[in-house]
Amino acid sequence: MRFALEWQDARLRAVRDVAADIRLFEIEPTTPAKPPAPGSHISVAVTIDGRADTRCYSLIGTAEDGAYRIAVKRLTESRGGSAYMWSLSPGARLRISDPQNLFELTLGRPDYLLIAGGIGITPIHGMALALASRGASLRMLYAARHRADLAFADDLAERLGDRLETYVDEEGQRMDLAAAIDALHPDGELYLCGPIGLMEAVRRQWRQSGRPPERLRFESFGNSGRFAPEAFTVRIPRLDTTITVPDNRSMLDALEAAGVELLSDCRRGECGLCAVDILGVEGEVDHRDVFFSDGQKAENHRMCACVSRVVGGSVTIDTARRD
Repeated sequence: MRFALEWQDARLRAVRDVAADIRLFEIEPTTPAKPPAPGSHISVAVTIDGRADTRCYSLIGTAEDGAYRIAVKRLTESRGGSAYMWSLSPGARLRISDPQNLFELTLGRPDYLLIAGGIGITPIHGMALALASRGASLRMLYAARHRADLAFADDLAERLGDRLETYVDEEGQRMDLAAAIDALHPDGELYLCGPIGLMEAVRRQWRQSGRPPERLRFESFGNSGRFAPEAFTVRIPRLDTTITVPDNRSMLDALEAAGVELLSDCRRGECGLCAVDILGVEGEVDHRDVFFSDGQKAENHRMCACVSRVVGGSVTIDTARRD
């Protein structure tokens, strides 16, 4: 792992809804909250179907009043983390990690383009406010399915003015990604967080623009795909093992619970460390990662066990690389 997490006790101080299905949680740690850098997150210990697990949530705000704030979207197709968080009431005891940052904002660029989709607003929100407070040149595009889903939009509009552009799917509004990227300064950077479809579209347009790949920074939340999650079967002939992956657990979690050891790190489909070889598939692989390219996904030779799934059947894999 890239980080050795330091855990501490905390208390849920308050909750409030900031959108129809997004709730803001104010969490007061035992030791004074550390002001988080933009893009930071904390891990929260959760209980799902009686088993202990963890979930990562981006931090909102600067924690100046001693509380960390996270926004959690209630997902009908959740693996259980959001349902657990939404079951909590003020006063609940929690275990949380210190802030960590895998999505660092680089300061000093001549221009910034920020793109958020849905709950992907959580890390982008802090970046936008940090850049605005420094007088940086920026433009922010924020999309949601419904206008009521645009959490924090009023706050952002007050701080950013016409530098914020919102897009609502149900109203037929769509981002012009090509134009937005073309308008970015040649040495500018793009920061992105949102559902897999938006992320793939932005990454594709960025490649087509010929811009340096290191100037596109993104964070995924690894739970969106082209299909609704359903149970599927994983076969590993080398280990003479067959495992069923429930619809509310990841393939990686199910393999580990069955004693199949895999290397892993991000658990969000970004690092590729948990990728396994696909020997055969009955049905279709729903590639939910941002590690493999479109071409590699089309070849269907490998899949990221932490986020990708199968619909309509089963997959036969090998967990050991021999090349």
